[in-house]
Amino acid sequence: QVQLVESGGGLVQPGGSLRLSCEVSGLILDAYSIGWFRQAPGKEREWVSCINVGDESTYYGESVKGRFTIPKDNIKNTVELHMNSLKPEDTAVYYCAASLGCTWAAGEYDYWGQGTQVTVSS
Repeated sequence: QVQLVESGGGLVQPGGSLRLSCEVSGLILDAYSIGWFRQAPGKEREWVSCINVGDESTYYGESVKGRFTIPKDNIKNTVELHMNSLKPEDTAVYYCAASLGCTWAAGEYDYWGQGTQVTVSS
């Protein structure tokens, strides 16, 4: 059974940092690309970042480029999302998902986690 479990969400002040973790089980992590998405209340799900299968190249949405990174640990079977210089507009539920290749299209991802809440507020 494939499972993706996010953790690390919480409340942080503007300008602060937070690390999310996506623990993957039931699939071979180095055979899948892992993406992060987020969804704020009343808004559509937004693609945030992805680390590609094979060459592990990384991609970022324009709104997070330069502030977020997506490290991967094949031994621990985890993909993290390191978020720095957080802004109130980063507030959302963050999801990790697995697909056969990096894409911004949510429909191309086969497996999803349950999400973790990130709130950026003073």
